[in-house]
Amino acid sequence: MLIDYKKANIYQNDLCVLHDVDFHVDEGEFIYIIGKVGSGKSSLLATTYCEIFIDEAEKVEVLGRDLMNLRRKEIPALRREMGIIFQSFQLLHDRSVKKNMEFVLRATGWKKKKEIDERIDDVLDSVGMIEKKDKMPHELSGGEQQRVAIARSLLNKPKIIIADEPTGNLDPETASNIVTLLKNISQTGTAIVMTTHNMPMLDKFPGIVYRCKDGHLYDVTKDYNKLDLTEDAEEENI
Repeated sequence: MLIDYKKANIYQNDLCVLHDVDFHVDEGEFIYIIGKVGSGKSSLLATTYCEIFIDEAEKVEVLGRDLMNLRRKEIPALRREMGIIFQSFQLLHDRSVKKNMEFVLRATGWKKKKEIDERIDDVLDSVGMIEKKDKMPHELSGGEQQRVAIARSLLNKPKIIIADEPTGNLDPETASNIVTLLKNISQTGTAIVMTTHNMPMLDKFPGIVYRCKDGHLYDVTKDYNKLDLTEDAEEENI
């Protein structure tokens, strides 16, 4: 089990946004987290990489680590085993695509130039961006920047990728291409956990679905595709 939460309470600014959370992620799973703005989706994701800490739970484990007893100096090692993707891409705009990748690898302990260069080429090729490695971020489209962000998340061969609204700033066609890419990655064994308001994606790319609603997290995998996705999309954006 890559993520195993039992009866966890998740707080944001001293307010408990999610109560008694049971949340489980295993190898190769493709998981959506849906819900209205402010329902706790991003807060849940932030607990997995210790941006938000959980103090009340029966069990909170991520990649074999007990997060309730994890020391701060151990957090970087945890994050090195994860890939994290944001809606805003968060690329360094003062350096090229390749230099963005190199910065991450060197920061996570890679030292040999040949190995660094080979790994950068491997991940950029896997997302169709090898020809853009010398471009600056501002020279890329939104979809291209998100592909680079996905490539960056793959650098250290993560067991899990956490993606917070990865298609939120993209047009429908580009968004579909990005989710296709993430779905393909999950089929190699890396688990994907992503928040989204893009309800039609759930029908096009089926996966496990959790919903944040009224302070609780529900597994709605069995019935989400029976919903009227148009009405549901309207509810998600309230």
